[in-house]
Amino acid sequence: MFDELEQLLPFIGKPIQYVGGEVNSVIKDWDGALVRWALMYPDAYEVGAPNQGVQILYEVINERADALAERTYAVWPDLEALMREHGVPQFTVDAHRAVGDFDLLGLSFSTELGYTNMLTALDLAGIPLLAADRVDGHPLVIAGGHAAFNPEAIADFIDAAVLGDGEEAVNLITDIVRDWKLAGRPDARAGLLLELAKTGSVYVPSLYDVDYLPDGHIRRVAPTRAEVPSRVRKHTLMDLDAWPYPKNPLVPLAETVHERMSVEIFRGCTRGCRFCQAGMITRPVRERSITGIAEMVDNGLCKTGYEEVGLLSLSSADHSEIADIARNLADRYEGSQTSLSLPSTRVDAFNVDLANELSRNGRRSGLTFAPEGGSERMRRVINKLVSEEDLIRTVTTAYAGGWRQVKLYFMCGLPTETDDDVLQIATLAREVIKAGREVTGRRDIRCTVSIGGFVPKPHTPFQWAAQLDHETTDARLYKLRDAIRADRQYGKAIGLRYHDGKPGIVEGLLSRGDRRVGSVILQAWRDGARFDGWSEHFSYDRWMAAAEAALADQPVDVNWYTTRERERTEVLPWDHLDSGLDSEWLWEDWQDALSEVAVEDCRWTPCFDCGVCDQLGTEIQVGPTGVVDLPAPTVRPDGPVLTTP
Repeated sequence: MFDELEQLLPFIGKPIQYVGGEVNSVIKDWDGALVRWALMYPDAYEVGAPNQGVQILYEVINERADALAERTYAVWPDLEALMREHGVPQFTVDAHRAVGDFDLLGLSFSTELGYTNMLTALDLAGIPLLAADRVDGHPLVIAGGHAAFNPEAIADFIDAAVLGDGEEAVNLITDIVRDWKLAGRPDARAGLLLELAKTGSVYVPSLYDVDYLPDGHIRRVAPTRAEVPSRVRKHTLMDLDAWPYPKNPLVPLAETVHERMSVEIFRGCTRGCRFCQAGMITRPVRERSITGIAEMVDNGLCKTGYEEVGLLSLSSADHSEIADIARNLADRYEGSQTSLSLPSTRVDAFNVDLANELSRNGRRSGLTFAPEGGSERMRRVINKLVSEEDLIRTVTTAYAGGWRQVKLYFMCGLPTETDDDVLQIATLAREVIKAGREVTGRRDIRCTVSIGGFVPKPHTPFQWAAQLDHETTDARLYKLRDAIRADRQYGKAIGLRYHDGKPGIVEGLLSRGDRRVGSVILQAWRDGARFDGWSEHFSYDRWMAAAEAALADQPVDVNWYTTRERERTEVLPWDHLDSGLDSEWLWEDWQDALSEVAVEDCRWTPCFDCGVCDQLGTEIQVGPTGVVDLPAPTVRPDGPVLTTP
């Protein structure tokens, strides 16, 4: 499609994001592949291009001789308008092929606010928005990512969903599609969907019926055929060292949100933060070995030329051998332009030795910590086992070690929260600045407080919780702002960043919604909803008007999905989707939250019977590996060596 697309590029902003040709991108022979995937991160290129999930699947598929994968991203409204005017369909950035020509369109959803971008892509591609309207020749639309753990709100638009790790799942799906094609496409599209559903690890919404009670609650969700399992289980990859992806990280030509090479050092988290869906659904912890990490860093630097390496996970300082990892990597790249970073550090996992190793080359940016709750009571409720004393000691150590800026991340709207809990954020920030000035004797100490709105998520202990309405959320944030501004001694040293509560309500509607919410999404999209994760494009009023129209004949509304607390006996829309977590354990943890009872990390304590390991046949995988020192790297001391991909 590039000849047609090229004619439109002079008339739009940032045209470079659509031209492809990135370092390490792949274009395979179309006719030589039996199975063809278009992979989409449903956001702008600058957000989607660095996404590790898409990059990993892109490589896994393209390593196969019988398959190919290309990437597509959401197009900005300026290009969308021109594509509609000139009849240019949704395209891939690799070979600029029409997305509608592929066998499968795989979407990775990190957030529910990308749902309307999916509809735009489907419409531009000429793929019917409703799965029920698709026929042979249309791609299968498959959702994945964290938001796919409750895909019910988009069940009408997708053909299938995959829960959990994608590396093995994408190979399984590719095998099934290949074999179905080679067998002569038995029973057409319906036959392929049935084969996927029979695996028990691919969810096909059209093969499940949802019955509702007169009051709007769900009576049951049941498969429509005997061969289809009643519950769909998640995929869990158990040996990360056997999957050292991405082996050839993409280097975008356009500026993106993360200008670095990233290595996932472990997957999963057992800290048990009750608000954190990512930590719950990715259990158990599986560490990558110190040698595996070093090889990925070495390889990635050689193949990209990046000067920063991000050591990624949900809590990277919790890797059981993080001290040896940091020291060895710092030794390897000392004297080069290569810097190491941990994107976020737990307060109780930070130590200045680790921080010094990561900044040994002289780059010392700000540190980010996430206490999440303003008061100690609140932190017990959410199971964030960090005391005020821990925080003050940690930031004091950081300031004494030469850091001048610290960023603290909190949430507003948590269960049982009061105005006072939020106002204690101001008190905590004041103490942080005070401690920093005392230990350094300087007045250029800064602390930035960033506040996010809490949204209850499926498969967490807070899945039953009522979401705080946006009016109360905003009122608390304004009180916090005023309290910081009124502090004449320390207020000017405290930065405050927050968003209003309205986007959180829409996210809450989508995250815990059932199939009836699909009509709301469709109406909002028809009314112009695009890029809902971007404040300049988001419209709360548009979404509320869409909900009022779409749910007019239903016994439910936006408040029913968001600000209402659920009962234990209620059938939740995602109950038939198995994350491995035992429902009874989640409920007991919810009761512990209400009683302000915290629990320890099960990596280092006896098992709390969450259900993941025994139900899924998995286990926690942590060190020690016995490796303390690594051999010399293959890069020059004066910087990484660029090699031909």
